[in-house]
Amino acid sequence: MPELPEVETVRRGLAPAMEGARFSKVEIRRGDLRWPLPRNFARRLHGQIVTGLGRRAKYLLADLSSGEVLLMHLGMSGSFHVFQKAAGEKLGTYYHERKRHLAHDHVVFHMSSGSIVTFNDPRRFGSMKLVARAKLDAEPLVARLGPEPLGNAFDAAMLAQACRGKKTSLKAALLDQRVVAGLGNIYVCEALHRARLSPMRLASTIADRRGTPNERAERLVESIKAVLNEAIRDGGSSLRDHKRTDGELGMFHHHFRVYGREGEKCRTPGCRGIVKRIVQNGRSTFYCPVCQK
Repeated sequence: MPELPEVETVRRGLAPAMEGARFSKVEIRRGDLRWPLPRNFARRLHGQIVTGLGRRAKYLLADLSSGEVLLMHLGMSGSFHVFQKAAGEKLGTYYHERKRHLAHDHVVFHMSSGSIVTFNDPRRFGSMKLVARAKLDAEPLVARLGPEPLGNAFDAAMLAQACRGKKTSLKAALLDQRVVAGLGNIYVCEALHRARLSPMRLASTIADRRGTPNERAERLVESIKAVLNEAIRDGGSSLRDHKRTDGELGMFHHHFRVYGREGEKCRTPGCRGIVKRIVQNGRSTFYCPVCQK
């Protein structure tokens, strides 16, 4: 499932086509994705201007001139693609010509910018929902999300308080969207390796009894921010379904230090460890047993 860097890459690719543009036509090719689309979905979008395109954790949020927010999730296999309406017209880096519709293009947005934005989702685990902006904070899909890891408010003190007294593993805590929003299996493995912290370490060990952060918490926050920023710079990681809106692949998977590298040498300078794979809570964990303590 796409994680924060992949979703942020998609947001940046959609912004030139959608921000400030009006929905001139909305095609609904099936009435449901993970859940049924909102009632009168096409009619409620038609003529509305996208006043801003944001992201919250793994959700895309399109603010509309109507006062509603189009809340979108890619699910396991969902992807957005932006195409030029007129051949030969260059609108930006993320655009390319569209010659035919694909079988799994379930929702198609025709924008006044001259772009066609399609949502393709073979497995149909993605979702779209319209929510009043004034009620967004109470929306069940986002109400319990933790802080954004790239936000200024997210620091060692905040993470330490969230992990205070937790008896779960550090990896499980970081995957909890209530602790920090947007992280998934790949980037948690990568961040823990950079911070030289074992995924099996108790989450509570990054803080004292009062929730004061220690040096481990400082290293971990720094590593989380670094790995996410680098992944965004490289367009995310393409392992199965993720592609950018221009159809190209993200490149960060070429820079993984541990994820998917079982049996290979650890990439920490001076470390002679071999990357190991274990299963935690049904998910594969990749780590170095030598330098991650």
